Amino acid sequence: MNRRMRGVALVLVLWLIVLLTAMVGAFALAARVEHGQDAVLRGNVRGQMVARAGLEYALWRLRAEPATRWRPDGRAYAWAFDGVPVQVRIVDEGGKVDLNAAPPALLAGLVRALGAEPSRAQAIAAAIVDWRDADSLQAPNGAEDADYAAAGLPYGAKDAPFESLGELRLVLGVDADLYRQLLPNVTIHGQRAQPVAAFAPGPVLMAMGTDPGPVLAARQAPAGASVTQVDPAAMAAGTGTYSIESRARLGEGREVVLRAVVRAGSAVARDSAYTVLQWEEGAAVQ
Repeated sequence: MNRRMRGVALVLVLWLIVLLTAMVGAFALAARVEHGQDAVLRGNVRGQMVARAGLEYALWRLRAEPATRWRPDGRAYAWAFDGVPVQVRIVDEGGKVDLNAAPPALLAGLVRALGAEPSRAQAIAAAIVDWRDADSLQAPNGAEDADYAAAGLPYGAKDAPFESLGELRLVLGVDADLYRQLLPNVTIHGQRAQPVAAFAPGPVLMAMGTDPGPVLAARQAPAGASVTQVDPAAMAAGTGTYSIESRARLGEGREVVLRAVVRAGSAVARDSAYTVLQWEEGAAVQ
């Protein structure tokens, strides 16, 4: 009997050892996972601060002396903060097509520059105008409420200005692919009928009747190189409203990306360097 009890006790002890080993292993694994998550979190927080620093630095460089001033025409600038490489791109919103102010011909020209047939480009331009104007009168080839209903959509033309670029996806005829292509070339913050060519992306230049090749090549030229197609003074001074993309590269293929639309100065606080019109940030894996 005693031998049997000792055998049972031995089995229980062995099971207890196995259980404790499993618990220790699980705890060690959880600790390792939490440590890894904490490292990623700390890296992302650091990346967010570095990306924010890139935006602040870009705004400062936009106000620098002409010889060292960064140009808001979409070219990439390399910088580093606290040992973290940062790539910054600045685009003046004045160089884009304003959805609330651009004439139909310019809107159609932009859609054509993105590869659409002329008839489709004219229809989409007219639909954009019908979306933003205050009346229910249909422009030639445009789209009002009845056209949206005929297309099976549960809404009609807004008959009011665009309040976000996302509304463009709702305009009749604008599919997901065209919407994706339009986004880098349009704005609701330009407040001008004609874009400023010095800051315009390639498709916008084409819509304006300008050959984008020499202009885009000049933007990639080294600092101090001559610019033949665009007034250097115009390229140096922006309109005051900018799209800024700041990418903090953390290593191991990880990035923190900050995209913002800001207006220099502030209508709220005199000591603020800028007013935020749009803000988007997050981590990404290359």
